[in-house]
Amino acid sequence: MLGIAGFLAGIMPFAMGASAQAAPDDAAAKMQIDQANKALEDNQPKDPLIARGKYLATVGDCSACHSAKDGRDYAGGQYMPTPFGPISTPNITPDKETGIGDWTDDQFVRLFHEGLGKNGEHIYPVMPYPWFTKVSRDDALAIKAYLFSLQPVHAPRLPNHLAFPFNVRAGLAVWDQLFLKEGVFKPDPSKSAEINRGAYLVEGLGHCGECHNGRNLLGDTQMAQSLRGGPIQDWYAPNITSDMQNGIGKYSDDQVFSFLKTGVAPGMGVVAGPMSQTVHESLSKLTDADVHAIVAYLKSTPAEPSYTGKQDAAFTGPQAAGAQVYLNNCASCHQLDGKGIGENVPSLVNNGAVLANGPEDVIRVILSGIEAQATYAPMPAVSVGMTDQQIADVTNYVRQSWGNKAPANAGPGTVGKLRATSFSAMNIGPNGHCDTVVQPDLARVINDPKSGIMDALRSMTLENVLQTAGQVVSKVKAAAPQAKRADIVNSLTIAYCPIVQANSTVAENQKVAELDNFSERVYSELQTAGKE
Repeated sequence: MLGIAGFLAGIMPFAMGASAQAAPDDAAAKMQIDQANKALEDNQPKDPLIARGKYLATVGDCSACHSAKDGRDYAGGQYMPTPFGPISTPNITPDKETGIGDWTDDQFVRLFHEGLGKNGEHIYPVMPYPWFTKVSRDDALAIKAYLFSLQPVHAPRLPNHLAFPFNVRAGLAVWDQLFLKEGVFKPDPSKSAEINRGAYLVEGLGHCGECHNGRNLLGDTQMAQSLRGGPIQDWYAPNITSDMQNGIGKYSDDQVFSFLKTGVAPGMGVVAGPMSQTVHESLSKLTDADVHAIVAYLKSTPAEPSYTGKQDAAFTGPQAAGAQVYLNNCASCHQLDGKGIGENVPSLVNNGAVLANGPEDVIRVILSGIEAQATYAPMPAVSVGMTDQQIADVTNYVRQSWGNKAPANAGPGTVGKLRATSFSAMNIGPNGHCDTVVQPDLARVINDPKSGIMDALRSMTLENVLQTAGQVVSKVKAAAPQAKRADIVNSLTIAYCPIVQANSTVAENQKVAELDNFSERVYSELQTAGKE
């Protein structure tokens, strides 16, 4: 389970905005928060215990790991990558043969508090029981009540693929002796009720440190750097302490709250990468009070810098490595001074993603682009035609320019490694992968033969792309008038992806360029129409 801050990254690693720049206005942010709160109220079970359990499972973002790829909620079947090999996630529906349908209350609580399975076997800490040990018995049993209210799904667990000796469960007893600190959360009497609530969420079900603490050689996060960030699955989870330079200290409480609740915040930017899933499936569904509590706790943590900033002469000055690449590929949007364009293009100055200790997130954005978010335009996959060395150089240049003093530690080897796994709606992934439209209303409109949208996309050429973009935007707006601008941009881009990919007469680089060009035209059409 990736918790509430499984990638609280968005506050920084994937937020491509900066505190000094304009972002979507307060009214737009408030509207999104109000919509999220209404959805939360409208989708609650009638039984209070089950409703509470559903909410707590949402806090823990259990579905992120335990829902099957085919859409069956909590049926398991995913593989979680670890340094020691892939570990499968189990079925946690109430199926008695392949799920947890015959687990007792004590067995379920023991799983949370001691990391032991139904028959007393040690489980792998990919299930974050070192954090869940802090969850109260009542809360754990509320989650169990919710899971037992679900439709049973018969789904046997897939085999793990761990290398020796990590496939021997007996060794986990030693791991637990070294790293598991059992004990239900105890409030700090010197702190406010709000901060204690935030601590309970962040250090318990939210298990933020699972990503943001970094890891030691044995995979433990509890004894690593508390909330100071670290690499995680080829991304970089950032520092989320109260530090003013590397952490969230430079952002106001309202900015951080809005970002966690909606993925967008005035002056901070927009969410991308894994944080998108965390916001969509977990944080956006939490109560305002709990999100405020999370902010209060994070802001109360000791300021812990991730590094001492300094500038590298190789990436500063008029002849800096990466400067020409930036001028050719980035400056038209992010500007020569790196400050972006108001509500449309975020700033790179004092940007959390740019200032993270690791360069992974900036590299990924260059490689794959970013989907549209709120008022922000989609960012093209500007890596098309760039070498690994050029991408490394421009990454370091951005991290060292305009007062930024992040480590110039990007190299071509890192870029090459990330190429194979970096893709979004803005480019075509490995083996011709295209995303799937996730908004049901838009998917229905776009795929309806009567709308003619897919036919228009199939017949689109470079000569009529502007006209076609206008036509399909008008049709989508007429059929789904409440759809958000960013959702329309991203959904149409995703719908066009397989059409571009199937064109065997066009080179791969040109396919990505055509996809980016179309998404930008759709965004422009909606911007002109004033669609929000």
